Amino acid sequence: MTTIAESQENQLDPRRWRALIVIAIAQLMVVLDASIVNIALPSLQADLGIADVNRQWVVTAYTLAFGGLLLLGGRIADFGGRKRAFLIGLIGFAVASAIGGFAINQGMLFASRALQGVFAALLAPAALSLISVTFTDSKERAKAFGVYGGLSAGGAAIGLILGGLLTEYASWRWCLGVNIPIAIGAFALAINNVKESKATGDTQYDIPGAITATVGLVTLVFGITKAGEDGWSANSTLIYFAVAISLLIAFLLIERKASHPLLPIRILTERNRGASYLTSFIVGAGLFVMFLFLSIYFQAILGYSPIKSGLYFLPFSIGVGISAGIASQLLPKFGARFVSFGGLIMASGGLFMLTQLTATSSYLSAILPALVLMSLGLGLVFVPLSAIALFGVGNHDAGVASAVLNTSQQIGGALGTAFLNTVATTATGSYLIANNLSQPTPDALVAGFTRSFAIGGGLLALGAVVWVFMVNADKNTLAENDSPAAHIG
Repeated sequence: MTTIAESQENQLDPRRWRALIVIAIAQLMVVLDASIVNIALPSLQADLGIADVNRQWVVTAYTLAFGGLLLLGGRIADFGGRKRAFLIGLIGFAVASAIGGFAINQGMLFASRALQGVFAALLAPAALSLISVTFTDSKERAKAFGVYGGLSAGGAAIGLILGGLLTEYASWRWCLGVNIPIAIGAFALAINNVKESKATGDTQYDIPGAITATVGLVTLVFGITKAGEDGWSANSTLIYFAVAISLLIAFLLIERKASHPLLPIRILTERNRGASYLTSFIVGAGLFVMFLFLSIYFQAILGYSPIKSGLYFLPFSIGVGISAGIASQLLPKFGARFVSFGGLIMASGGLFMLTQLTATSSYLSAILPALVLMSLGLGLVFVPLSAIALFGVGNHDAGVASAVLNTSQQIGGALGTAFLNTVATTATGSYLIANNLSQPTPDALVAGFTRSFAIGGGLLALGAVVWVFMVNADKNTLAENDSPAAHIG
């Protein structure tokens, strides 16, 4: 007679936990790569002779390609095979990283960063959708999303730490080269441990939708970048925004009528998933600026070295990891609504604590408590956010649903960084005028940082309100899509 355990093992993928390790390695690589070069910027800028006006392209070339191509990457993963897309993404990311590590001029470096973004746009939605289709029991899925959410929230801080270590003790080139052994190792492990899955039924590509969505999102991110350079009211900025909005409206109209849409509108209109995408956008807009301005604060105001600056983000990574583990236990018991609401309030409170910084603040008394509070809150946010974003979406649309979640966070982060950087610059200028100063001083710079922290904290509080009023899925709802094995015995 077949035992309960044997019956469960027959229905649940026996390699699912090994697959999660592989997916986690790849996800960490993608997330930390968005921040690992931040601390290395002064070194690589001097080495390659990159002008101040062009240095931001080291970051935005990656963001442009990644954010603009995520939807298409998600559909390619759905239709072509998620494991296949995952493996291609890993190898492509390794090759692009090698090109960047051997860059001899700024053009070669910028191109490699854009190429990394292209393959990340294929890799990231494949990774998240693989979790959704591999873990068919809600309790196990919550644990898997706990790992994924912890890496998503803490990866940026890990990138800053690793970037500081590599820049100070090796070379900025290793900030890119470190991806090569990681990607190759994940590729080797994935071959036997990750199970292939793909959409069934209609799998025709929506070419008009792919073109308008991809070009529209790339144009939007490019416009956000130009706003940070030229100002929000500059003609160049407004032209990019007008083109982007026109293309994205055209995309939505195409999707409503297309027989095989790139982005089925039903994915957006389901209440809980819509809440997860909107909240992800708001969190990205409010949070990303914290890493940027604290990195500058540590090095330019307090005079810390790259390695010391990076290590000061370590408590944030540890806190997220602890909190994500707690969230994976709370989610099946209490549901997503109030778990993430509490996390968003905590993260908002941490950013508001940073508004009290001065040019002489102590790390232990003024910064560390804020980082700990934010990290513990964000672990409670990202786990339910990922689970709700893919809840009930079905095998056919898992890749594109995960791509929308990634896209919302990337676009939110790009928009928030550009906007809050402008806010900080304006506040610093106002401080200089009010105090009759001609050159930025530490006090003037901190006045700009704290103004942005206040707005970022307000955005996270707004995210908490959106989440608690829109999400109505409870613990029983999350268990509805469990595999039969989950209910045996």
